[in-house]
Amino acid sequence: MELHRGRLIDHIQLVVKDLPASQAFYEAVFRALKVPMSGKGDNYFWADELFVSTADSEAADGQLTGRHHLAFQAQDRAMVDAFHQAALAAGGKDHGAPGERKYHPGYYAAFVIDPDGNNIEAVYHGEAKRSAPSVKVTF
Repeated sequence: MELHRGRLIDHIQLVVKDLPASQAFYEAVFRALKVPMSGKGDNYFWADELFVSTADSEAADGQLTGRHHLAFQAQDRAMVDAFHQAALAAGGKDHGAPGERKYHPGYYAAFVIDPDGNNIEAVYHGEAKRSAPSVKVTF
């Protein structure tokens, strides 16, 4: 099997009701996943392809987003475990403890519900060879 990453989604915006709660949650999750925060302002923050804002931010048009399922890539099973633990400690609700799933052999994941009701997953697909660690875009 061959999977391609980094060519379909440019970015995702979540519009949240409580930005400080969401920021604390995602900062903890991204620390566990070794993803640095990229920036923040009075009514938004972002990391890689994920942009999170308040409803009064210019990009939100005054509307909260609905419930989404986002799956973040983990480097190994230990990182999935760390994600789950960090997410729960930062206000997430358990939605599936770390473990193998039936999606395909080696699919190891954990699920939590974030402060706005989104289903957030960290997944490790098992041993695989990547052509590059990430797609790097330079302007």
